[in-house]
Amino acid sequence: MLAEGFAVAAMGLHVASAGLAGWRYLVPGRVAGAERPFVSIVRPVCGLDRYDEETLRSTFTLDWPEYEILFCAARAEDAAVPLVRRLITEYPARRARLLIGEDLISGNPKLNNVVKGWRESAGGIVAMVDANVLLPADYLAQVMAAFDAQTGLVTSPPVGIRGEDLWGAVECAFLNGMQARWQLAADQLGLGFAQGKNLVWRRDVLERAGGPGALGRDLAEDVASTKVVRGQGLRVRLTRRAFAQPIGLRAFRAVWDRQLRWSRVRRAGFPGLFVAELLLGPVPPVLALILGGAWGWVLPFVALWYAVEWGLCRIAGWPAGGRDLAAMGLRDLLLQPLWCATWARKGFEWRGTAMDAVK
Repeated sequence: MLAEGFAVAAMGLHVASAGLAGWRYLVPGRVAGAERPFVSIVRPVCGLDRYDEETLRSTFTLDWPEYEILFCAARAEDAAVPLVRRLITEYPARRARLLIGEDLISGNPKLNNVVKGWRESAGGIVAMVDANVLLPADYLAQVMAAFDAQTGLVTSPPVGIRGEDLWGAVECAFLNGMQARWQLAADQLGLGFAQGKNLVWRRDVLERAGGPGALGRDLAEDVASTKVVRGQGLRVRLTRRAFAQPIGLRAFRAVWDRQLRWSRVRRAGFPGLFVAELLLGPVPPVLALILGGAWGWVLPFVALWYAVEWGLCRIAGWPAGGRDLAAMGLRDLLLQPLWCATWARKGFEWRGTAMDAVK
């Protein structure tokens, strides 16, 4: 009976989280108010990836009356610099600049890159958006709709699209049915967590904390941002729907390394929650059913589990084909090995920079 009870509880949590996330796609949320404040968008670039022209170009085509774009590169020789300069030339009506240089304010190279954009920005709302996020035309409208008097930061998890091979689909499965589902569901319950891909700040909130340098106090800016906002008695809120990140081709090692890096960030930032991650996915309840002798439950349990996730992906418009179903299974087989590997050490290497938790 204990095995069946555990399986029922796991399934209940799975269904509830999918339902909370799916609700955001079925029911319209708030819309942005009549006020359209001037917004600064800071986009750090580092190297040139396959979809960067499309994602960076999307910054210029937003449906918002007034905003500025501040691209940040650490070095003039960066491969992305010619692309950024060309895009700025193609959209002369947009208020856009490229800033080059690096200020060593932390051990986080992204923060060292974006801080000059923060200093040069003029908006009371400042969006720090990674180069590989694809912004819809109503991006700022969605962001501003999430702000209220108690909101210090609006964020969004990335949703993987265009996974072009099996491991690209696995990357999408991690981003979508796992990470975005839990983050959207948590926000639906008022427990928003920051996501470093997309941090839209009220300037005064981050300035009170000491500016972008304050986000270098943790292993990643995601965790530090959440703590900064909650430390001021404010909330992190997520946009109603998540924004896309084109994935393309992936190799197993790239997926493993990326997920291990994020896992170590979660372990360092929220250790209590991370411990509970050992029980994520269908493997623990299925093993419990097998060990408990409840073999007849296994196939119906697995079928229902993936039917729920597939349904969420269909509702949200996330990838949900046959390969994506296979990718969900592969992802779930990796969850417990990743959890165990996370404990091997605390830090990781990111773009050639060794990063470790602040002592």
